[in-house]
Amino acid sequence: MTLPASPVRADTHPCARCGAPVALDLGLCERCNPLGLKDSASSQVHGTVFLAVGAAVAGLAIAAHLAVAGIGPFSAKVTAMRPAATAGSLVATIEVRNEGNTTGSATCRLTDPTDPSVVHSTVAYSPRVPGGATVTFDQEVAYGSADQLLAVACTGP
Repeated sequence: MTLPASPVRADTHPCARCGAPVALDLGLCERCNPLGLKDSASSQVHGTVFLAVGAAVAGLAIAAHLAVAGIGPFSAKVTAMRPAATAGSLVATIEVRNEGNTTGSATCRLTDPTDPSVVHSTVAYSPRVPGGATVTFDQEVAYGSADQLLAVACTGP
């Protein structure tokens, strides 16, 4: 004589290790947890994950700070304006000095000092500037005049 198959209860879930059905208030079956040790509470698990994510974010913030420490501040000026090869455009020669002690690039914003509403502006990225050094680069713009130097302001990371 054979015994009828035991019905699968609806209030179970799979064991975390082997997949055998276990009660909802347990994480491991009797075979995987023979001593009946108490499972970690979900708040303990979530708290641990929260702390790990917080530590990772703090670690990345510290690494990012160390990566950009010593870059800038930058001082800049437009030293010359000349007509560009493109009709109606000008080339501004920009001189950027890195006042810091670490090599870095500057983000420079060129504006027309005769344009009080700052309708025309251009953002340019300088080449890498060693700490304490000065570099010069050209940027083409579609506003201004060859006899009026543009205003420039450069910032670092």
